[in-house]
Amino acid sequence: MFDSTFSSVFGTAESLVGAVSAADFLLCCAFSVVLGAVCAGVYMFRHSYSKNFVVTLALLPLIVQMVITLVNGNLGAGIAVMGVFNLVRFRSIPGSAKDIGSVFLAMAVGLATGMGFLGLACVFTVVVAVVNLLFVLTPFGKPREPGKTLRITIPEDLEYDGVFDEVLNRYAAESELTEVTTTNMGSLFQLTYQLRLRERGLEKAMIDELRCLNGNLKISLGMTPQGRETL
Repeated sequence: MFDSTFSSVFGTAESLVGAVSAADFLLCCAFSVVLGAVCAGVYMFRHSYSKNFVVTLALLPLIVQMVITLVNGNLGAGIAVMGVFNLVRFRSIPGSAKDIGSVFLAMAVGLATGMGFLGLACVFTVVVAVVNLLFVLTPFGKPREPGKTLRITIPEDLEYDGVFDEVLNRYAAESELTEVTTTNMGSLFQLTYQLRLRERGLEKAMIDELRCLNGNLKISLGMTPQGRETL
């Protein structure tokens, strides 16, 4: 039974148009519409979109299926025709990587339904939808927090070695003391750290705790200039 999932409802890829009955054609159209809607749903999940593009994406499998049927099951000719259409679209309107991937997904579904591989089209769509869901909901591919430069002013009599480590380890995924300088005629020290916070929004809480350790002297936190990160 599992093998039948990967077989064509047309029985053969040769002389496809002659082998297609009205019932088979309408069945393929129904699968194309449903799977096109699924492809559009996968694209819309946690992604900004326009209605025009989503509708086009939902209709694309049906369009590709019709092209494959008209070219008599010739995959090379069908892919060439649809490839030209997609190149025209992405030359005229800038598309994101997800836009391009969604178009290729819809095309692949249309190719499968156009050849009559309805079970394969369903399995492929479900696999892509599940994998997309996992990738979107997990930290996979999430960019790291940008590097920041932390400058802490301390009195000259404070033994600074390790005094801020506990706080920094709690708020920063990575931290490194990169520079120690004297200020105010040598009466103060300035410690410079390169660090990367664990997540956004921790700046104030971290600075409040550091102020309790450096005698409420000046503390500054800013973006590390590009090319200066050492972590």
